Amino acid sequence: MELGLRLSLCVLLTLCAAGSARGGNILVWYTEGSHWINMKPMLETLVDRGHQVTVLTPEKSLYMNISETSRFHYESFDVSLSRKEMEDLLEESIRFFMYEMDQMNYLQIFLRFSEIMKIEMQYSLLYLDGVLKSETLMNKLKEGKYDLLLADPLFPGSDLVAEILDVPLVFSLRFSIAHNWERKCGQLPSPLSFVPVALSKLTDKMDFSERVLNFLFSQVLDVFLQNVFWTDLDKYYSEVKGMPTSACETMGRADIWLIRTYWDFDYPRPFIPNFKYIGGVHCRPAKPLPEDIEEFVQSSGDAGIVVFTMGSLIHNITTERGNMIASALAQIPQKVVWRYKGEKPKTLGANTKIYDWIPQNDLLGHPKTRAFITHGGTNGIYEAIYHGVPMVGIPMFADQPDNLVHVKAKGAAVIMELNFMTTEDLRDAINTVITNKTYKESALRLSMIHHDRPMPPLDEAIFWIEYTMRNNGAKHLRVHAHELTWYQYYSLDVLAFLLSIVLLVTLLFIKTCSFCFQTCCNRKGKTKRKAE
Repeated sequence: MELGLRLSLCVLLTLCAAGSARGGNILVWYTEGSHWINMKPMLETLVDRGHQVTVLTPEKSLYMNISETSRFHYESFDVSLSRKEMEDLLEESIRFFMYEMDQMNYLQIFLRFSEIMKIEMQYSLLYLDGVLKSETLMNKLKEGKYDLLLADPLFPGSDLVAEILDVPLVFSLRFSIAHNWERKCGQLPSPLSFVPVALSKLTDKMDFSERVLNFLFSQVLDVFLQNVFWTDLDKYYSEVKGMPTSACETMGRADIWLIRTYWDFDYPRPFIPNFKYIGGVHCRPAKPLPEDIEEFVQSSGDAGIVVFTMGSLIHNITTERGNMIASALAQIPQKVVWRYKGEKPKTLGANTKIYDWIPQNDLLGHPKTRAFITHGGTNGIYEAIYHGVPMVGIPMFADQPDNLVHVKAKGAAVIMELNFMTTEDLRDAINTVITNKTYKESALRLSMIHHDRPMPPLDEAIFWIEYTMRNNGAKHLRVHAHELTWYQYYSLDVLAFLLSIVLLVTLLFIKTCSFCFQTCCNRKGKTKRKAE
């Protein structure tokens, strides 16, 4: 019996080793910050399943830490940018969105935003130069014989590299500005009557004026992106390929789009076979807290705790705003765990502890957590949904205002404005989401929807990545809309043809009636003259 068991184990180990040997060879496009947080669980799971993962990384990066894990292979490339230039652009962008926008009119906002976007595009193309214009790196990538390229398209160019290497491409993203990439390049149906444009802060329940705004906002952003994004990228792609090339069409050749939302957070909308929704891919059960934080949390008693973080990028809140926030926190009965960088606020209460870093997911999953004060980043929102925690949102920039509008529409959040809220406003908002049971009930309902799905989001993401490798791509899931012109897509040629037939028949009918009328009149005239 023991010998048989040993033989069975040997066979099992041999099969596992053989399975690992057949693992795929995956190239990963570089990304930063919270985007990397979403990518890492997928990459670690792929490694666990026997695949080899190679991550492209710039030699100078703000957040990518190669030494944090040795589970991946890395291929680095040079970028002709200093770290200070990167930090300055980031600070400039955050300052604009956090403070300057509120002091500007629409025209000034548009011009300033265009300026920042153009600088970001120039920097992105320098990153792309580091890959495509390095003969050594490109030769190494071609010799790597990769089975798939996995990319968050935050930085452009992954689609062009995938085409050069002739490998399938899988995207992983939250959304692009105005859903431009998904709608325009991916051919995702987006009826503007009930699909709000990203960043519009609208919901799927729009009245007439909101539908007008949604339509106009979509057109304005399309024109804006064409001028500050696509024009430069088309030119770059055309130079690399030596022929006129549409970057959007190149992007549209992606095999699978893994969208990092789900129907717990997003509004129901049409989708197509190669779009898969994997919201919460990074979420996981809570682990035990560090000893000092656990001791502080337990000291809260029945009142519980509030978790407060503005993400990893925000560390330049003004002294005035910091004191105002600290004063509001000091007036609530809960203990507060606050991730905060900067000068310690003078109004900090005894119930509040400040940390440079906090185990956010583990705190949100703690039974004593009553509310989450957040800037509205997708990662934090999904962790709160995963654990069923109501939110107070203080959005800053990018997708954050739109994200919090989604959660508010679902009944699980209150939204505040950093530059306009008072101490009383913030205190009352926190008390509202804690004492008004409907917020907790809504958060638990979203949590139930999140967990009640055919398979966990991480498993689904891995399935579609491996599916793409097994089938040497997933072009059979791409809709034929990619091959149609815009007037064919909207059947305008068909409508023009049918309208022409209707007009022709109408014209013939009028001509026939006119001829018959004239003939009849002529006959009557002749008959009358004969009678005379």
